[in-house]
Amino acid sequence: MVKHTVLFKLKENLDTAVRQSAMETFRQDILALTDIIPVIRHIEVGLNCNPDEQWDICLYSAFDSMEDLQAYATHPQHLAAAGKLKPLLAGRACVDYNW
Repeated sequence: MVKHTVLFKLKENLDTAVRQSAMETFRQDILALTDIIPVIRHIEVGLNCNPDEQWDICLYSAFDSMEDLQAYATHPQHLAAAGKLKPLLAGRACVDYNW
C-alpha cells in the first residue's frame, strides 16, 4: 500500500473569507473523488485549526500501488480540484511512502 500525504500553505495575503471558502471547497472536491476514482482506498482532508502552525491543509490518502497513485494524480477530476487551489498556494509539501 502507498500512502500519500500532502501539506498545503495558502498565501498570507488572502482575505479570511476567501481562505476559508477555498479550503472548504478543496476539501469537498477532494472527498467527492472517492465516488469518481475507484483506485482511492482512503482519503481525508484536514483543515488546520491550530493558528500556531504554518500549514493550512493536510491531504492524506492511500492506494494499492504507485500506479494507482499516478492514476489518481493525473485524473481530470483531481486535476480540476487541485487547479482551483493552485493559484492560492504559497507552498506545498508531499511525501509518498510504502506501508
